[in-house]
Amino acid sequence: MYIVSLTYTAPLEQLDAAIDAHIAFLNRHYETGTFLASGRKVPRTGGIILARSESEEALREILAEDPFWEQKLATYDIQQFTATKTGPGLEGLLG
Repeated sequence: MYIVSLTYTAPLEQLDAAIDAHIAFLNRHYETGTFLASGRKVPRTGGIILARSESEEALREILAEDPFWEQKLATYDIQQFTATKTGPGLEGLLG
């Protein structure tokens, strides 16, 4: 599993102009089961995506399709981890 931390590199006005395309990108990858959770950082300096992927390379290929990446609106930090404990209802994240 991976934590993808986005850091915005452009003004929020530019991000807001690309948000619909970014949400469509997220939705496509929720449908495939790659993305498990996502949302904005507080304060709004970026976002977080919790993802499953066969490899970091495969995940990077997916992230390269994100309009935020294509338009150079954000940078990405990817951290792999293995969940070994969860709260009730999140057992599917283990492994």
